[in-house]
Amino acid sequence: MDPNTLNQRDIYKLVEGLATGQFKDELSLLENLVSDVVDQGGFAIVGGRIWELDTQEEVYRLKYQHGNLKKIPDDYSVPIKDQPIFKKLRTQRTILNFETDKVLLDTGIEFFSITGVGELVKLPSGMYFKYAIGFNAPQILQSFYETLTIISSVASIALLNLSTRAEKMKISKDLERAAEIQRNLLPEHNLEFHDYKIFGACIPDSEVGGDYFDYLKPPVGQEERLGIVVSDAASKGLPAAIQALFVSGAIRMGIGFSTRISNLINRLNTLIYDTFPSERFVTLFYCELTLSSNRLVLYANAGHCTPIHYCPTCDSFEYLPATGGLLGLMQNQKIEVENMTMKPGDILIIYTDGITEARNSNNEFFGEERIAEVIRKYHAETPKMIAYNLLEEVQKFSANSTVNDDKTIVVIKRDEK
Repeated sequence: MDPNTLNQRDIYKLVEGLATGQFKDELSLLENLVSDVVDQGGFAIVGGRIWELDTQEEVYRLKYQHGNLKKIPDDYSVPIKDQPIFKKLRTQRTILNFETDKVLLDTGIEFFSITGVGELVKLPSGMYFKYAIGFNAPQILQSFYETLTIISSVASIALLNLSTRAEKMKISKDLERAAEIQRNLLPEHNLEFHDYKIFGACIPDSEVGGDYFDYLKPPVGQEERLGIVVSDAASKGLPAAIQALFVSGAIRMGIGFSTRISNLINRLNTLIYDTFPSERFVTLFYCELTLSSNRLVLYANAGHCTPIHYCPTCDSFEYLPATGGLLGLMQNQKIEVENMTMKPGDILIIYTDGITEARNSNNEFFGEERIAEVIRKYHAETPKMIAYNLLEEVQKFSANSTVNDDKTIVVIKRDEK
């Protein structure tokens, strides 16, 4: 077989292995490369070594050796000031040279090829590759020198990809942990409060999101009311998740110190304004179910989507508009408190804009009217089934859309007598 044909095939296998292989770290990738080159008979290489730059001591330290040679002492190092060839790699990448180091000569290395691999590191004396890979043979052909230049370039790219994958995995694990924290903060979906049945669900668009809902039990001695909050951070991704966590902690703490809704929301507005210098806007709807004879519901709507109150006995809808602006928009804005009543069988649906602004292939919004249609159609069902049917309708409506957002819904239903 033609040696050149053999080399082309073997080069392809090496390059493919570096580009697609799964390696635990940089050294394991390079060790795989060196062993493959040495063990491949077509290259006629008898030994290979990996040297790693030690920036503190300004030496190249031996990290791996492979082949049919006398072993170099473990952790042997070569000062870069004693080997100008290391600095030349910055411009020449791959160099053929005669060995001059006495320890290396003693192992049988007389003639070698060395190539720089990985990122360039700046030292006071110049720029150096993070790794240097050396090979030796009784005779190193020009064809191998050219091959090694190609392999070193591919190896450097593979190291970069490996580093990128590792960083992505770290970010992914961090996001998974953040998502777990968010899930743990959310309450159980179902809740019963006297003659109310409640169901809530939060579906983030990615690992973490800016939507948040909670059921807030009042301090001891005030069990005749229950707080329910739904909020949506204006930003996306991790910044939105941080805001959601902040709102969650602040409102849980605040509910234990303030008995008035207006004080609670106004203080939260100031906290958001002071804490987030940018991307500070948050919409929020907060309501309290009470056990008054007419089941009075107190609520504050800080720029949030308009909740929908449905009365099946008269087949009428009431929309609960904003009672104040977005939280964090201004430092001293006033959020008003309004009220409504819940008759037996009445339904109140609170949601975020991921529901109303879900789009179809024609770029049309799902909108409030479609929500009202779903409520009317399924009003006799449990809050859980109302929520599931609404989410299913939204999913079918936006199935072909490329625009997505977090989706949160809370359904409150008073028992029928």
